Amino acid sequence: RSKSLSDEENLKLFGKCNNPNGHGHNYKGCVARLLISLLVSLQIDPVSGMVMNLTDLKEYMQEAVMEPLDHKNLDKDVPFFAEVVSTTENVAVFIWESLQRLLPPGMLYKVKVHETDQNVVVYKGEEAKAG
Repeated sequence: RSKSLSDEENLKLFGKCNNPNGHGHNYKGCVARLLISLLVSLQIDPVSGMVMNLTDLKEYMQEAVMEPLDHKNLDKDVPFFAEVVSTTENVAVFIWESLQRLLPPGMLYKVKVHETDQNVVVYKGEEAKAG
């Protein structure tokens, strides 16, 4: 639901997802998928044998994704969504930006968010749009 639209416009644009009091989703993301994305874009460190230490990755995921989003009303509890409509696309952007601040430069390749088994958003950052 967008604050900048009328009730009629919200209903037309968002259909059954339009609800003034919000509605819920159980989004799925997968650290293994993130790691596979990292493997595509980076080389394995010859000393450690890893692209990234999984303990570090788990900490980054906890800080960037779980702490701000898990069991939260996105529209009321997450400042990012105070003025941004909480679509799955914007959830992917939020996760991208949050991880981008924590991961070493050039490490993040893409973010994939599953709203349902049928609705999946893949976001590769702003640079991907230009290409």
